[in-house]
Formats: sequence, structure tokens, C-alpha cells
Amino acid sequence: MKIAYTLIFLLCGGILFAQEKRNYTATTAENLNININGIFDEPEWQTANWENNFIQHEPIEGIAPSYQTEFALLYDANNIYVAIRAFDDPDSISMRMTRRDDIDGDLVGVFFDSYFDKRTSFGFIVSAAGVRSDVVNTNDGNNEDDTWDPIWWAKTSKTKTGWNAEIRIPLTQLRFEEGDEQHWGFQALRFIFRKDELSSWQPMKREQSGFASQFGSLSGIKNIQPQNSMNLTPYVVARTERFEKEPENPFRSSGKANNINAGLDAKIGLTNYLTMDLTINPDFGQVEADPSEVNLSTYETFFEEKRPFFIEGKNILSYGLSFGDGDLAANNLFYSRRIGRRPHYSPDLNDGEYVDIPSFTNIIGAAKVTGKTKDGWSVGVLESVTNEENAEIKGIGNGRTQSVEPLTNYFVSRVQKDFNEGNTYIGGIITSVNRSINDENLEFLHKSAYTGGIDFVHKWNDKTWFVDAGIYGSQVNGTEEAILNTQTAYSRTYQRPDADYVTLDSTRTSLSGYGGKFTIGKESGRLKFAAIFNWKSPGLEINDIGFSPEVDEAMQIFWAGYRWYEPFSIFRNANVNFNQWTAYDFGGNLTVAGGNINGHAQFKNFWRTFGSFNMNGENLSHSALRGGPSLKTRGNRSFYTGIFSNNQKKLTVGIDGGMSTSFEKDFKNRKSFEIEVGYRPFQAMQIEISPEYSVSNDKLQYVEQVDYAGDKRYIMGTIHRKTLNMSIRLNYNITPDLTIQYWGQPFIATGDYSDYKYITDSRSDDLYDRFDLYTNEQISYNPEDEIYLIDDNQDGINDYSFDKPDFNVKEFLSNLVLRWEYRPGSIVYLVWSQNRNSYTNIGKFNFNNDIGDLFDEQPNNIFLVKFSYRIGR
Repeated sequence: MKIAYTLIFLLCGGILFAQEKRNYTATTAENLNININGIFDEPEWQTANWENNFIQHEPIEGIAPSYQTEFALLYDANNIYVAIRAFDDPDSISMRMTRRDDIDGDLVGVFFDSYFDKRTSFGFIVSAAGVRSDVVNTNDGNNEDDTWDPIWWAKTSKTKTGWNAEIRIPLTQLRFEEGDEQHWGFQALRFIFRKDELSSWQPMKREQSGFASQFGSLSGIKNIQPQNSMNLTPYVVARTERFEKEPENPFRSSGKANNINAGLDAKIGLTNYLTMDLTINPDFGQVEADPSEVNLSTYETFFEEKRPFFIEGKNILSYGLSFGDGDLAANNLFYSRRIGRRPHYSPDLNDGEYVDIPSFTNIIGAAKVTGKTKDGWSVGVLESVTNEENAEIKGIGNGRTQSVEPLTNYFVSRVQKDFNEGNTYIGGIITSVNRSINDENLEFLHKSAYTGGIDFVHKWNDKTWFVDAGIYGSQVNGTEEAILNTQTAYSRTYQRPDADYVTLDSTRTSLSGYGGKFTIGKESGRLKFAAIFNWKSPGLEINDIGFSPEVDEAMQIFWAGYRWYEPFSIFRNANVNFNQWTAYDFGGNLTVAGGNINGHAQFKNFWRTFGSFNMNGENLSHSALRGGPSLKTRGNRSFYTGIFSNNQKKLTVGIDGGMSTSFEKDFKNRKSFEIEVGYRPFQAMQIEISPEYSVSNDKLQYVEQVDYAGDKRYIMGTIHRKTLNMSIRLNYNITPDLTIQYWGQPFIATGDYSDYKYITDSRSDDLYDRFDLYTNEQISYNPEDEIYLIDDNQDGINDYSFDKPDFNVKEFLSNLVLRWEYRPGSIVYLVWSQNRNSYTNIGKFNFNNDIGDLFDEQPNNIFLVKFSYRIGR
């Protein structure tokens, strides 16, 4: 975990001692002219109000830090200036050069609660190497947005007594109420990397929750006016692509493609509190690709958002369907990856035809308004329009075009209102998706989709106890085909023969559903716990703009955790957690039950370790047979553990792995092992290599379903899977604003199927009574057509067939990015992306052959130059 994230995590658990809060009084001077150079040589700094007496927060709370820190704050009509002296042994200071927001080494920072709502803060952090990081904390530290990139300046310098940091923050980057004198919340902090020690100006107590609500105060800032930001950033991008020539394919016959594009990003202050972000024809070519995967389940993979426009301010638009940050945290009414996704439709081709399908849907434009008013209203509104996309088809006659994605409008609106000094808030959200469908081939899509919800949070007893509750609903509309697809989707499977509590209606043109959440718990003290309840009705459908891979579920979770905050025995700190859960469908069937115990500890030598043990009871899967009856499995046990060396060293090593085994002998098991190696040859370069290998076996992997004798045959197989991948990262940070980053991932995944069978009694208590194996007399393989032929009744005539499902997937993704922020907010990117991939239906894993075959493949190369220039203040 990077130091900035660790630092913020530690801070967000803090609160004051039961003592009077500190106040800092800022000063100003006539004709203030501060040169940001890390040297406090202006006379105004000599007469400023310097304050120290920092208190250690980590590892031993409440004592004096190893080295003291002092700061002063000045202001004028346009800026706030901060000077920080970090006293230290100059030869021991960690000055690790990194990219902005990927901060490492020794740090100092300041946080402002300029709304003075005791829930929201703006943080400005700088490392000893001069690298900046910034963050917005909301919901009193429970949510953080480290993708916020305001315009500000910072310089550092090493001195005989330690190091200095000098900061200038334009008032345009802060939000505050107009008045004769400002009253803000304020905190200053310092992190000493080699000691893993955090200290703060305002003392905090880790046992209690809250962050901004526990700040000290800032006064003395008088007669300043809120200043709305106004930044326009036009950009131009030139792109060339090189790939293997395919003479018979008119779209790839030349082996190259070129284009040039332009667009505009803008940030406009609408009021003192509300900011509009605007993008026209955005380009995200510099964004790192998603990692490779082979997903054989019915559950959609969740991918993190990486596009800057959608990342910044994402917390205010979020409506989570569950509490906490575990496996259910991705479930949300708003999932921004839906906007600009790959087109939904792939056209059917005639013999001799070739198609060129856009790899993503172009975003014509998007606007986002976020902020918080002086009355405690937090507001987030997003509006986006994506283009109608067409596939071009050539090969016969004059060619043709086929619509593959309709013109679509996406809308999200989120509001929250604070009460009771931030201890209570109520909120609401509305989302909508409207598609202009003018092609019958796209009528399988919803014409419109709407969701809405309200939520409520209340905290009491100094934020020790809390209640978090909400209800939400959805409605989708479309043709009979579209709604039938929704009813039969793997997330709900109305067509299941044993689903007697839902009704499949092929004439419906709309579908509605609902859900809710309720959590009550204790979040302060060493012992913390929560009782959590979530429910999602079978008709709930939010995936046009949200993310929920599974519905038809009512789940109960209990969580408890205990924290050792201060050093004891061989540990610096430690924690242990217990989880228990059960889930039922809306027919009252128990679908899953289980429990988990896990823990994490840091040793006094700064090594870290973790361990986790899971027990899952009997499982009833509604989607395993893809619309067939529910399939019972007996449950499993799993264990994972890892240990990681001191990340302060040049060379770091981590090892983690685990295994999962079914309670039914040889039914299902998985083993995985990963090594993480990091090396920093010098302060400006970091190399990370993380190979991972996993092997798994499953006797009931879905293959196909066919019609036979007026019934369905659900065909399964035993699969032996092997996956090898390796993440390679190299960061070279020439200056804080000029960086080179490389990421590469070779990936090999194989699946070898055997022992084909068909389901007979999917809910039998005995594994071997759930299926019948095909005998050698029933099954044969046709190697020419690569299909299996089935003579089910053994009368000498083949009754049905299915394709050979074995696979060998190989891919190498790599991305090299040079980023130069040549002036604040103005950036040049030079990008080289390469993709090599190969697929065969041979399920055997052979490392030497697979790697050799992968590099025998001709690569697809993309070279991109993107230039942006910020205009404004």
C-alpha cells in the first residue's frame, strides 16, 4: 500500500482527546509576495505565527514525535500560503521521487474544512522530494477521492536541520462562504517514512471514528472573497496503429491506421460551492488497459474506473447497495464504466464478409456538477451522451453498415442533506438511461431504464454508534424481446423450472424491482461490529448504468473486529475480524451460508503479515445451469496467507497464496501462489514484478445445453484450469512533473475438459446422484470438426453434439507512458501500447511452448501523442 493511502487511512480513524481543540490564527501583510521555492526568505515568514507541538498519532498515540514539526500560514486576496519546517537528521530523510498522487517517502500536509461542516475536507500533501498529492475526504473521512487534481504549487528544500515545504493554494481551489472572517476546520500532519510514524498538530485518538469533525480550527482570515475557478483545457491527439497485414481483409490489408482528434475539458465554478466539469469528445488513450482474464462464471467482472473525468468526484455520485468495503462494495446504482462501453451488438456476417466494429462507444460530451452548499446540501449531477455507433462491413458488393450501439443519454443526480452538525444526513439518487433505438437488431436493449433511491445515516454518542439505511427501486422498458432477455438473464433466471415464486411473461414490455439496506453498528473503540441486512428483489435491474451481478437475494451479515493500535510483544499493531453471513432467495431457499476469520499484523521490524480462513456451507446456485434448475454444492473451506517485507528497503519481497477445497471429495479445489518483488535502485526509479500461478479443478463446469427427447440436457464437464500471469511495472520519475511509466502483463490461461456428464437431479444430497457420466458408447469425438457427438440412447444414431470447450488463451498487454506536466494543468503524453494475443482450443499448459507461441504472434502497436493546454485560473 502506498504511503499516501496509508496516511489517509490512519487519519480517517482519528478523533481528539477529550480536551479543548486548538486554534491557529492566520496572518497577512500588505503587498504580500511569496516566492514558492522551499526557502522561507521573505520577511513575512519571519513575523508569521509559527506553531509546533505536534503529537504522535502512530505508532504510540499521544506522546512526543521523534522529531518536531512547525508551520505558519499566510494569506492574501487570492492565495493561502503554508510554510512547514520538518526537523530531522538531514542524512536520514527519505526523498523518493514518484508521480503525482503516487506519493512515497517523508511527507507533510495540511487539510482544510472550508465548508466548516465537520464532514468534508480538502487535503494538500507534499513529499520531501517535492511530489504533490491531494485528496477530498467526505462523509467525515469514510469516503476519499484521491483523484481530485486542483491547481496548486509546492516546493521543498533540504536544510541543516531537516527539510522545508512551501505551498501556495489559490482560493479558486477551495469552497467557502462569503463573510468578514472565515472560520474553518484545520489539521496539519507529518509522516516520517523510515519510522512509519505519523504525527499531527491537532491530537487524535484512533479508537474513535471521524476525521473532519475532529479538526482543530483556523481563524484570522478576513475580507477574502470566494473565487470561482474557470479553466478550459483544449487538447489534440494524434494516433497511429500498426498491425499484421491481412490481404483478404479490407480493413487490415494495409497493416496500419492513422487518425487525429481534438476535444475540450473544462472546469467552471458555477457558484461559491458548485463546480461544473465538462468534456467534449474526450480521449482516454493514455489510460492503462484492464488486466487480462478468462471468466467462465455467470457473474460479470467488475473493472475499476480509470478515466480521469469519471474518477474525480465519484464519491458524491455513489450509492452503494451494501455497507463496507468487502466483496459487495462494487454493487452500486452508478457504475461509470457503462458510459462509453464496447458496443452491445455484433452483426452476423455472410461468407466472405469482414467487419470493423468500434472498440468503444464515443462519448459526444459529458457534464458533471458537484459541490456542497452552505446549507449542507451535497449535490452531484452527471449528464452524458454517447454516439450511435456503426460497424462497417465489406467483402460482398459495395459493402454496408450496421448499427451496433444506439445514441444514448445517461443521467445521474445525487443529493445529500446534513443535519445535527454532520451526525445525521438523508440523501437521494435518480438515474436514467434513454436509448434512441432505430434498428430492429438493437431492440434487445432497453429503450429506457430508471433507478431511484433514498438513504439515511445517523451517528450518536460521539459517532460511536451508527445506523445506515436505504431503499431503492428500478424500472426498465423496452420491447417484448428486451424484457424477456431481462427476465431470463443469469442474474435472475425466471425460466428456471424450480422457480415457483416468479413468473416468466414473454409479453411484458417493462419490469420493476426493489431493494434495500440496513446496518446498525459500533465504529469507535477497539471493538467494532455491525449487523448488516441487504435485499434485492428478482425484478431489480440496474445494470444499464449500475452494477449488480446478482439479484433475487436477501442477505444477512454480521461483522466484528478488534484492533490493537499500539505496539505489544513483537507487533507494532494488529487486528482481527470475524464475519458471518447467510443468504436466501425470495422463494425462501437458503442459497449460501458461511463465515470468515481474518487478521493483519505489522511487526516491529516493519514486516507485515495477514491470514484468512473461510468456511462456506451448502450452496444453491440459480445460474450454474444457465436457466436450468438450481444446482446444489456442498460448500468449501479456504485459507489464504501472506507475508511482506519492510517497504522502506530498496529491495522488497512479498509472498502470498492459499487454497480452497470442497467438502465433497475431489469436487472442486483451487490453489494459488504469488510473489511480489520490488526494487528501487535509486530514489527516482521503482521496479515491481508480481508473478502469480493458480491451478483449479471443478467436476461440474457448465459446457452446453441441448434439446433432447422433449427435454433439456444440461451438459457439464470436469475442468482442469491453469493460469499464469505476471504484472511488470517500471516507474522512472525524472521530476515530479516528468515521469515515465511502463506496465506489462503476460497472461496464459488454459482449460482442459474431461469426464463429460449431464445433470439428472441437480439438488441431490450426493454429488454423484446429481449427474450421469457419458459412457464411451455414448460419446465420440470428431477431430475434423472439433465437436463431440452424443448417441444418448445408444441406438447407433447421434442425437446431438457440442463443440470442444478446451481453451488456451495467451495475451501480452503492455503500456509505456511518458507524462510531462509542463505547466500546471497542461500535459503532454507520449504513449506506446502493444497487444499480442492468441487463442487455440487445446487445453494443455506448456510454459515454454505457450510463451514461444505468444511472441510468435504479430503485435498490434498503437503510438499516441496527446497535447493539452490549460487556459484559466
